[in-house]
Amino acid sequence: MSDIIKAVILAAGEGSRMRPLTANRPKVMLPVAGKPIMEHLLISLISAGCSQFIFVVGYHSEKVKEHFADGTEWGVNIEYCHQPQVVGTADAVERLQDMVEDRFLVVNGDSIFLPADLAVFLNSSRAAMGLIEVDDATGLGVVETEGAAITRIHEKVSPPPTRIANAGIYLFTPEIFEAIDMLPPSTRGEYELPCAIQKMIDAGYEFGWIRISSWFTFSYPWDLLDPGDWLMQNLDFLNMATIEPGAVIQGEVSAGAGTVIRAGSYITGPAVIGNDCNIGPNCCIRPFSVIGDRCHVGAGVEIKNSIIMHNTRVPHLTYVGDSVIGENCNLGAGTQVANFRFDGCNIKIDGKDSRRRKLGVIMGDNVKTGINSNIDAGTVIAENSLLGPGALASGCYTAGSRIFG
Repeated sequence: MSDIIKAVILAAGEGSRMRPLTANRPKVMLPVAGKPIMEHLLISLISAGCSQFIFVVGYHSEKVKEHFADGTEWGVNIEYCHQPQVVGTADAVERLQDMVEDRFLVVNGDSIFLPADLAVFLNSSRAAMGLIEVDDATGLGVVETEGAAITRIHEKVSPPPTRIANAGIYLFTPEIFEAIDMLPPSTRGEYELPCAIQKMIDAGYEFGWIRISSWFTFSYPWDLLDPGDWLMQNLDFLNMATIEPGAVIQGEVSAGAGTVIRAGSYITGPAVIGNDCNIGPNCCIRPFSVIGDRCHVGAGVEIKNSIIMHNTRVPHLTYVGDSVIGENCNLGAGTQVANFRFDGCNIKIDGKDSRRRKLGVIMGDNVKTGINSNIDAGTVIAENSLLGPGALASGCYTAGSRIFG
C-alpha cells in the first residue's frame, strides 16, 4: 500500500524566528548533525518506504533545488511545487491538487520523525493527523480527541487546553481539497491546514489521529543544538580525512574527503567535520560539534557543542561554545564566546527564555570579528556585521552592524 503514496514536504517558508540564520536560506536547510533538517526528514521517509516526493518551495527555493535536485542521489523521485506567496499550509496543499492521487502524506519540513512512526501513516487507509503528548504545549497547536477521532483543534491558544500537540504530519484523502476551497483566511490572513481539518470535522467527517512516539521540531536558533544525541546515534560515521601523526580521535567522528586533521588536534565524538577542512594543529573539538565544508579550525581553538557552517574560519586562540555560526564568517585571533551566566540562570535572547543554561552566540553569515574580541552569552549578531578588535558584543545586533569600543 505504501508504495503508491506521495510524500509532500512543506518547505516554502523562511522561518522568521530563526533569523538571522535564515537570511540566505530557508529554515528547512539549516544544518543539524551535518545535514539540512529537511535531508534528515527525507532519509526517515525513505526508510519508512516512501520513494515519490513533492517539495513545496518558495523562499530561497534555489537552495532546496540545488541540494536535492531530482532525488537521484537518494534513489527517489522529487518533484517541485512553487508557492509564490507563503500564505499558509492549506494554500500550499491546494496547489498539489493535480499532482497527487488518492491518499498522500504531508509533512512540515522543519521537523524530523522516526521511520517507524512515519510507516504507520503509509499503511493507514483513512485521513489522520500525527499527535504527540508534550510537557509544555505553549505556542503549539493542540487537539481534543474522542476515541479514534479528533473533535477539536486549537491553534496556539494560551493557556493550551491539552498537552496533545499537532506534530505537523498528515495523511490526506481528496476531501481535503473541498475543505480548503471553502476556507476563509485566518486572523493572520493565512490559510491553515488545521482550520481546513476542523471544517471537515464540523461537517461530520471523521478525521483520525496517529500517535507519534518522538520528534524534533525547530522553532528558534538554539533548537538546532538540542537534537545532536538522538541524530548523532543514527549517523553512519565515516572518516575519510588525512590524519597526521599526533592527532587524537576518540569516539565516533565523521570527517569528509579532503579534510586534514593536523598533529596535536584532540577530537572527541560524536562529532561531524565536513569536506576540505583544515583542522589544527593543536586544537580541541568536543562532543556534538558539527563543522561544515571548507572550514578552518586552527591552533589553540576549542569548539564545544556548536554548529560551524560552510566556509567559516576559526583560525587561532578562540573559544566557541554552545553556538551557531553562519557561513563565510571569520573569527579573529583570540575571539572568546561566553556561554554561561554568572548566576547560572537560563539565558534569554531578546526577552525569550531559551531554556538553556548554556548558550553562546547566534551568528549570521559573513560576520567578521577582530582580534581579542568578546561575545557575551546569548548574543545575536546578524549577517554582514563587524565586531572590532577588543570590542564586546552583548545583546542583539541587526544586519550590517558595526560594533566597536
